[in-house]
Amino acid sequence: MRIHSLYIYPVKSLAGIPVSSFDMDDFGPANDRRWMIVDSERRFVTQRDYPMLARIHTSLEGDCVRVSIPGEGEYLLQAGEDEARVLVWRDWVKAVYGAPEVSDALSRFCGEDFRFVYMPDASFRRVDAGRVTEERRVSFADGFPFLITNLASLSELNGRLDKPVEMRRFRPNIVVEGGEPWSEDDWRQLLIGEQAFSVVKPCSRCVMTTVDPDAGTKAADLQPLRTLGRYRRTADGVIFGMNAIHESPGTIRVGDPVINRNTE
Repeated sequence: MRIHSLYIYPVKSLAGIPVSSFDMDDFGPANDRRWMIVDSERRFVTQRDYPMLARIHTSLEGDCVRVSIPGEGEYLLQAGEDEARVLVWRDWVKAVYGAPEVSDALSRFCGEDFRFVYMPDASFRRVDAGRVTEERRVSFADGFPFLITNLASLSELNGRLDKPVEMRRFRPNIVVEGGEPWSEDDWRQLLIGEQAFSVVKPCSRCVMTTVDPDAGTKAADLQPLRTLGRYRRTADGVIFGMNAIHESPGTIRVGDPVINRNTE
């Protein structure tokens, strides 16, 4: 097996960026989901309720994030000084607001009062203590620093669909090729390049998988979630991909070998 593709998502629930490599820091992939959108009650906002967010593209300029908002233009996200406690799932996290002009443009595009917020280095959001005993941190990602998916599993799923979907629907960080369909169910320890990863849990999927990443609309037939639910439903939910944590900082690249240490 080897890495087929890599993605980072500078802003939670906005379009991701395919990259040839990425560095890893304490949070996970460097620059991944350090920005997020919140509503007027400081609660996180995602494509689950606002699928049009998929149409907002992101790019990196060094460590700076640029967003392209349809009908509004391009803006550089810059963290301000005003702090706020913001909610992502069950976690209230210390963050800082971004520049108001970018949030104003976002609000006009979505028709809601939204703001961009940034997670500074001083903020600490703990990875799920019920799954990971170490005191590890995570960004604004749903719960774990990495989502790893298997290209063969997508091919198997697409064989069941009338209209195939791209891996972008599942918003992975690491896509692996060369394995058997659903072999990821048995992954526990992976060596990717020279970096070790612990596979923590299967990733339960939601209505976001039904959002067309180009059009920013939900599929009326609820695909591919409906088909997945027929044969990939477990105690963890309808699953596709695996959540993981890394053992140390480092760098991984497209083409790096992926070794399942369970079978060494």
